[in-house]
Amino acid sequence: MSMTQEELLNEFLSLPAEAQRQVLKFIAFLRQKYRINEPASQARDVDLINDPFIGMWRERQDLANSTAWVRSVRKNEWSKSRG
Repeated sequence: MSMTQEELLNEFLSLPAEAQRQVLKFIAFLRQKYRINEPASQARDVDLINDPFIGMWRERQDLANSTAWVRSVRKNEWSKSRG
């Protein structure tokens, strides 16, 4: 079954409001399911070395031992969830 865009639009508009909502939800579902990932060659190049977000807390002295703190919190919290 092949329709022109105008015929398809007319068919859509002839549906009741609830059916139109269902069609729109189904289209959104299909777009999500069949989303085509952008090829790496077309992906936006990000200069991480010069990005201000990277290393924004580098000078923070109070975070010098944050890795040990995170590990202790994880160990404590994860052991609670297993028992």
